[in-house]
Amino acid sequence: MFDPASGHPYPDGHHADGTPAPHALLAPVRGLLGTWRGTGRGEYPTLDEEFTYEQEVTFSHDGRPFLRYESRAWLTDAEGHPLRPSARESGWWRLQPDGRVEALITQPTGIAEIAVGHAADGTVDLATHEVALTPTAKQVDATRRRYTLAGPATLTFAHDLAAVGVPLRHHLAARLVRGETAL
Repeated sequence: MFDPASGHPYPDGHHADGTPAPHALLAPVRGLLGTWRGTGRGEYPTLDEEFTYEQEVTFSHDGRPFLRYESRAWLTDAEGHPLRPSARESGWWRLQPDGRVEALITQPTGIAEIAVGHAADGTVDLATHEVALTPTAKQVDATRRRYTLAGPATLTFAHDLAAVGVPLRHHLAARLVRGETAL
């Protein structure tokens, strides 16, 4: 199957009813397919104050039993105007027959995570299995991420973080809506 728009013989699918058809193991996460964008708030004890941000997350597939994951965020001021780029991640979520999820998530700041969890009832809950750091990356010990479909067009995101000597605690929360914006 050749996709003339992208020039690729095996295009990524962004919708559950599109081409290629999602693999059967993607059933627990089909509702995530597509691009989501919205706003959030963050905090952490090592930061001077809380912050606001915008986030865009895209989940796609190529017909095999895993999702391609892309996320980018940028800090915003009190009026919602962009200030500067913030977090960026990419990776793969491997779905298993019993709804287990194995996620590989990398960040340009030198952090690579392997997270494991479960997908069921519109929620994916992932927790750190292992973290690898480049020599100059900040210390990250663990994370927990929860993606919850709060409706057909709403996705909530929560991220807990254990880093730089602080135990696992709340870091980010966002409300995203389904959109057509591509990364």
